[in-house]
Amino acid sequence: MSNAPLVLIGSRGMLGRAFFQEFAAIGRAFTPLNREQFDLSKPEEVALALPAHTRIVINCAAWTNVDGAEKDEAAATKVNGEGLAALAQSCAEAGALLVNFGTDYVFSGNAEKPYRTTEKRNPINAYGRSKAAGEAALKQSGCDYLHIRTSWLYAPWGTNFVRTISKAAKEKPVLKVVNDQRGRPTSAEHLARTTLALLDEGADGIYHATDGGECTWFEFAQEIVRLGKLPAKVEPCTSAEFPRPAKRPAYSVLDLSQTEELVGPMPSWKSNLKDVIKRLEP
Repeated sequence: MSNAPLVLIGSRGMLGRAFFQEFAAIGRAFTPLNREQFDLSKPEEVALALPAHTRIVINCAAWTNVDGAEKDEAAATKVNGEGLAALAQSCAEAGALLVNFGTDYVFSGNAEKPYRTTEKRNPINAYGRSKAAGEAALKQSGCDYLHIRTSWLYAPWGTNFVRTISKAAKEKPVLKVVNDQRGRPTSAEHLARTTLALLDEGADGIYHATDGGECTWFEFAQEIVRLGKLPAKVEPCTSAEFPRPAKRPAYSVLDLSQTEELVGPMPSWKSNLKDVIKRLEP
């Protein structure tokens, strides 16, 4: 990756913090922007908020509340669709490369093999539709971009499944977790490193990046409890037994072949999870 002026949007979020940490480790200069300084829910202000002479923008800001999007799809789309469109347009005008992050939820979940980057989008919930709108806006903007779809993001910090299960397993003797939704967990720290590796290789367009391997949420929870040596018992249940406002894809495994051909194999989710469990924040 070049040493061109770089802006990190959403620097306080779960993924933004992972980039913050990675840049500090490699001594890479960058300009962090938090929500108070750069708010994608206000598309009309986006162009004014982007610092002059920016050449690389890594956008970690997004509407990520899946169930909340069902209640207010317009608000989710304003951020993930309109806000991203405004950012892409600003990057196009500035001649800056835009790095953005997408989701497995742009797919229906009806497949029987991993979704390739070229698969047709067919979201089944409001969040997925809002992210699909953003992908369409990227393509139409004319800006140079690297769009990385990912899934089931977790880290030692922030609000995520690993920390939620770890907390619940200390408070409840039995946890019921859905066993009919299959995907790929993703360490935020691994995603940040993989993103920088893709940039080093000059990648552009759409890529997929997750941990290696796949599992159900139940299997993920089982491993969290096992690695954390927690007392709770994890039992499987169906999605019907655990209704949520937003319908989830039953199968949303992302194909990693394009990314692995460029930067090498993705480490297994069990390996990445083991590392994260050791450093979980209270």
